[in-house]
Amino acid sequence: MLTFAAKNISNLKNPLVIGTRGSDLALWQAHHVKNLLESNGVACVLHIIKTKGDQIQNLSFDKIEGKGFFTKEIEEALLNHTIDIAVHSHKDLETEQPSGLVIAAVSPRADARELLLVRESHVDLHQKLEFRHESILGTSSARRKAQLIHLRPDVQIKDIRGNVPTRVNKLRDGEFDAILLAKAGVDRLQLDLSGLHVQALDEEMFVPAPAQGVLAIQCRESDHDVVHTLNKISDEAVREIIRIERTVLNRLQGGCQLPLGIHAQRTGDLITVNVAIAKTWDSPLSSFAISGTNSDDLITEILNRIESKS
Repeated sequence: MLTFAAKNISNLKNPLVIGTRGSDLALWQAHHVKNLLESNGVACVLHIIKTKGDQIQNLSFDKIEGKGFFTKEIEEALLNHTIDIAVHSHKDLETEQPSGLVIAAVSPRADARELLLVRESHVDLHQKLEFRHESILGTSSARRKAQLIHLRPDVQIKDIRGNVPTRVNKLRDGEFDAILLAKAGVDRLQLDLSGLHVQALDEEMFVPAPAQGVLAIQCRESDHDVVHTLNKISDEAVREIIRIERTVLNRLQGGCQLPLGIHAQRTGDLITVNVAIAKTWDSPLSSFAISGTNSDDLITEILNRIESKS
């Protein structure tokens, strides 16, 4: 666990108000940050906020107008001083911060892989991804759709919404033959997956979303004591590696609607980046991997390769 010396915290508001969505996973994330801060002498309380993405459950993300489906209302609460800190899944955040806000800390990265869950009645170990021909797979993510139909053109994709436990229950109830989830969320909630066929998909074969598995802790830029406190619990090595992923997303002017998978990881001085991208979820997928030691050079090369393939 990351810790910091309890220094200059007497100047902090007492308690700090942490804004969060109300889903099981969002609450786990907010409580995780709350416990970390409180173990270092910073008192906190939670404030639950319902976002546009929570309110609209009948549409897939690519059919919802605007951006920041799960973050906009929380960021507005920060700006109007209803809350002092916001905890987000980093992959949900826009790459451009609203004026006056800053990501003061990022968490260590949890397992970034995708988790494929298949009902036992539809397992076929002889098929790629190990589900039966023309199975119905639930996902509302353009990125997941694009990579799925690339790997399994026969798959029938059906939009699915709801929090992580709800999606697992829909699978168990037979609404879908298989679903895809972020492994980090399933691990954090310690969900019971008994009776399901479970595969963690390698990041090279099925490329995660930018910053998948990382938490972003956001506050007002003008709250210098809060920024200073949060800086001390930030994993700066993770911040630098996901900067590659999110900068590419930013340069492509993409959000949840862009079918982009990008995952960077460092081994010693060497950084390897896997990329999978399509213009739309149902258009041809381009995928490649590159390695290097300089983050900015890698960003430039990735963008050049994407442009050359477009």
